[in-house]
Amino acid sequence: MNGNHATAFDFTSPERYRASRRVTWTSVGLNLVLTAVQITVGIVGNSQALVADGVHTLSDLITDGMVLFAIQHSAKGADEEHPYGHARIETAVTLVLGIMLVVVAMGIAWRAGDRMLLDAGPFTIPSIITLWIALLTLAVKEGLYIYTMRTAARFGSELLRANAWHHRSDAISSLIVVAGIGGAQFGFGYLDAVAAIVVAVFVAKIGVQLGWRALRELIDTGLDPDDRDEIRRVIHSVNGVKALHLLRTRRMGGQAYVDVHILVEPKLSVSEGHQISEVVRQRLIQQIAPVTDVMVHIDTEEDEAGGVDSGLPLRAEIENRLQRYFTDIPQAIAIEETLLHYGKGQVDVELRLPLSAVATTYEAQALGRRFANAARSDKDIGKIDVYFH
Repeated sequence: MNGNHATAFDFTSPERYRASRRVTWTSVGLNLVLTAVQITVGIVGNSQALVADGVHTLSDLITDGMVLFAIQHSAKGADEEHPYGHARIETAVTLVLGIMLVVVAMGIAWRAGDRMLLDAGPFTIPSIITLWIALLTLAVKEGLYIYTMRTAARFGSELLRANAWHHRSDAISSLIVVAGIGGAQFGFGYLDAVAAIVVAVFVAKIGVQLGWRALRELIDTGLDPDDRDEIRRVIHSVNGVKALHLLRTRRMGGQAYVDVHILVEPKLSVSEGHQISEVVRQRLIQQIAPVTDVMVHIDTEEDEAGGVDSGLPLRAEIENRLQRYFTDIPQAIAIEETLLHYGKGQVDVELRLPLSAVATTYEAQALGRRFANAARSDKDIGKIDVYFH
């Protein structure tokens, strides 16, 4: 995710849902056919490796079922029970698929080691047709990998990316079978075991990477430092933002969520502060993909270290106190508007009166001092400014 070079994805779009289902159902159909062919030809052609690969393909149907479940449920929009949507379902299944890849790698390595170290019997030469079926399986699995990975890249789906790598692990497993059967034909039966161990490390690495990314997302790990720096740059580019702090980010199913506090001038109106926050939100969503939701908190001073006093009284209490303090000031009845500005430890007050309340500039200045002195003893009230219009 780097500025304008990133691509925005609609994670709940019908097109994404249909494409994901289509690629997964294609995998289901091909795996069903391959399972039947591999097991049948493996038994008839005397190839235990091909039979084992057929059982491996059969297990992929379970994986495809998990993917279909995740696609169906993660595409749902937000509801009362899931106000942030259902994208984490895709993340959870991605984690499971990553674990399964590691388990597959361990199984491949175990079989290879067992054949190299424990199998002292003669190596049975399988029928040549088993080699052709293994080659066909390899081609189909690699084709599924390419098809699924392209769809994953198009729609930004980590789930489909994980399943694509599952197809790639199947292709590698089939490659091992091809090496084993081919090596047996030329008298080098150990070659498939050596290749299996090398490939198992590769498959395990992919599984760990996918699983680790999904796990980090599930525990709300923030975006990378470069991404956070880009977010800060965009926020600082908005006119009216003096500073920012308490920037928090997290991922959800490939989407990014941002929470941030921005500092604006204390005397801004509520509507202007809201307008600035809305511009910040829109720019982050437009310029930084896959940011899809931004929560902006408006501050008039730094509150990162708890500087704002949450114990200060609200307007009703402040107005009640001012009314008591101004009892002996006749012009208090002419106050048209009272503005409150909350700061560190005190509330500053602006009083607005009509020009008719005073006759001269001297009277206006004297009245302002009188209002200020009346509330001087109140520790919660800071300065009092009087304006005439």
